[in-house]
Amino acid sequence: MIENRIKSLEDKLESFSIHLERSKILEYAEIMNNPRRLIFVNFIGGLARGFGMAIGFTILAALVIYIIQQLVNLPLIGRYIAELLNIIDSYR
Repeated sequence: MIENRIKSLEDKLESFSIHLERSKILEYAEIMNNPRRLIFVNFIGGLARGFGMAIGFTILAALVIYIIQQLVNLPLIGRYIAELLNIIDSYR
């Protein structure tokens, strides 16, 4: 009976150990203890996020402009833009 409980406990401990290894807690702790590496990793992550946002916004803006072109008469919008440019030029 005690042997079964010990075996069960060993199995659970081994399973826990495997889960800890998969969660990469050691790598996280190493990064947190090295400020230079932490700054570098965050800098690269920020660059990647910024680049992704720029690409995403460009695609979204192009899609919105395309939909507006299909739904709205653009010469009408062009007339308003031309009026706006004339107003701006008159103040120069």
